[in-house]
Amino acid sequence: MSTSTSGVSSEASITPVVVRLKLSLLRNGLRQSAGRRAAYITSVVVVLLFAALQLLGLIALRGNGHAASVTVLLIAVMALGWAVMPLFFPSGDETLDPTRLVMLPLRPNPLVRALLVASLVGIGPLFTLCLLVGSVISVAHGTAAYVTGVVAVPLALLVCVALARAVAAANIRLLSSRKGRDLAVLSGLVIAIGAQLVNFGAQRLGSAGGLSRLDPAADVLRWVPPGSAIGAVDSMSRGSYAMGVAQLVLGVAALVGLLALWSRHLTRLMTSPDGSTLQAGESAARERVPTGGLRRLLPPGRTGTVMERSLRYVWRDPKTKAAWVTSLAIGLIVPVFNALQGTGSIYFACFAAGMLGIQMYNQFGQDTSAFWMVAMTIASPHDAYVELRGRALALLVITLPYATLVTVLTTAMLDDWSKLPEVLGLSFALLGAMLATGAWSSARFPYSIPQEGYKNVAPGQAGLAWIAIFGGMVSAALLTAPVIAVTIWLNVTADGDRWSWLLLPLGAGYGALITAFGLRMAAPRTARRLPEILAAVSKG
Repeated sequence: MSTSTSGVSSEASITPVVVRLKLSLLRNGLRQSAGRRAAYITSVVVVLLFAALQLLGLIALRGNGHAASVTVLLIAVMALGWAVMPLFFPSGDETLDPTRLVMLPLRPNPLVRALLVASLVGIGPLFTLCLLVGSVISVAHGTAAYVTGVVAVPLALLVCVALARAVAAANIRLLSSRKGRDLAVLSGLVIAIGAQLVNFGAQRLGSAGGLSRLDPAADVLRWVPPGSAIGAVDSMSRGSYAMGVAQLVLGVAALVGLLALWSRHLTRLMTSPDGSTLQAGESAARERVPTGGLRRLLPPGRTGTVMERSLRYVWRDPKTKAAWVTSLAIGLIVPVFNALQGTGSIYFACFAAGMLGIQMYNQFGQDTSAFWMVAMTIASPHDAYVELRGRALALLVITLPYATLVTVLTTAMLDDWSKLPEVLGLSFALLGAMLATGAWSSARFPYSIPQEGYKNVAPGQAGLAWIAIFGGMVSAALLTAPVIAVTIWLNVTADGDRWSWLLLPLGAGYGALITAFGLRMAAPRTARRLPEILAAVSKG
């Protein structure tokens, strides 16, 4: 009897312990530096401000005849984000990685409850809660609808969280497993296409007189959890009580099913061997990167060695490969999809260079703890410059032909060949600016990419990662401003078309110069901050 009582007590104490663990990890991560705290606080303020604006917008939608369609679709898109974003973008913490708890004597059901409650602590759930509350307010009319909304809001929130954690548990070994790297690439393509569909959906929401076209899709999604929760509130508002109850029951059934699926994956994860270790004996020939011919074209010395190492990361490392494939897919989808819809501009082709330029940020983070071997070879700013130059050249091997291909394809689809030189020039200038700011950001704001689990940034560094990437992107846009100004001037000048071809060599030359300048500026900082960089990238 005492053993049973002790077991029940132990299970009952799991939830508060896991929640306190999450809060402690977050607090300890923020204590490491003032810059990290500032980055985290800034990101929190931005997210909360956006959530407040969304809440006010949804409340303003109240009384609109298509409010239910908009809110149902919004919640469906939000659920899609919950399902895919944790796999590829900075989020979560160590408590959400069940592999950390494998050695503990924990049963799946109490662990699921504890992790579910811990998942409700954070900015993401708060943002989701604001959208759900705003959605209920916009469609609720009458006492029955408001009572239903009190149930629908936590139900939809729990469905979103359970969906995210079920998907994460199913893919927890995906990005750390060599055997799963091909599936990781497929997942990257899925998220790229999904993000573009979200973009098109947002465009349709904002189009004049286009809300009525959303009704057919909303009629279907109001029966798909968690959109069914908002659909239940709308049904109660219209007096369809039986339909509203059915939609609520559907949401409850989805929550139960997701929790069961999560528990099943959790049990398998904590009782099965790690598949990433099963093929350790594979021959080197099967693991060899197919760059043999390319290696002969690379420059000799350290530059060629660094380039080959970087290209091997792109081919071998699952997370690096997934990030590249996602950027390649989005860089092609945005201009091509817009061109197919007839609403695109040839300047959207610059999106390809921008997406691939992001790969220059946090160059040392992809090395993780192995960066110490690189750090041992850097004894001067010149060594750091050669290291950064090799990484930038490796990126250009893929980016330059890809950006050119996307630009030519977009030009052909829009049949606007006269703009091809200036768009290529803009792309090259933007790419050079992103390489320059990426090199500096890699030295100034390094962060760790955990090899285990589904997170792309170590706990406590998420705000730092977002500030580094978006701050660098803004800086790159400012650095590209001179080429943009010349492009605008030639387009408004009467005989500007005669000289627009000059933008191609101008943009290419400017991009090369700004890249060299950025590498020179980043090299001394990299050499000086080697210990701090090593500590930051080894955190995970």
